[in-house]
Amino acid sequence: MKLVHNIDFKKLAASCAISLGTGALSAVISMPGMGNYQKAAKPPLTPPEWLFPVAWTILFLLMGISSYIIYTNKYTDSETRKQALWIYGIQLAVNFVWPILFFSLSAYLFSFVWIILLLVLVVLMTRKFYEISPLAGLLQIPYVLWTAFATYLTFGVFILNM
Repeated sequence: MKLVHNIDFKKLAASCAISLGTGALSAVISMPGMGNYQKAAKPPLTPPEWLFPVAWTILFLLMGISSYIIYTNKYTDSETRKQALWIYGIQLAVNFVWPILFFSLSAYLFSFVWIILLLVLVVLMTRKFYEISPLAGLLQIPYVLWTAFATYLTFGVFILNM
């Protein structure tokens, strides 16, 4: 179903469903561990708890839109698109695991190391997306910034709860 400006809404919806579904499933799995986090000491600048699901929902939606842009880009060779989407998939898997490590297992040190891996992958993905489509790359800037902030928060929770 192609409509406005050649947007394939089925592919766009599928792309968004993959990213949003990944985040939602990870949240459901890690939800029982939220009590541990609520009791943990937190670093300065920790936002209110309601902000996290709002921010992550927006970020997963932007990931889905960007992955759709890359997937449907006709101006870049398929091998380059495939590499970008592999990085996207790997970072999505790493992102899926982080809340489980952090909230469910309270493995704060390992979560910190894991989120550094995630941050590196997000930066690589953003760069690769930008090379293919500047719009797709720019849509990931909030994700890079939020992941960097989440890295600070993760380190703070680790230090304050050793």
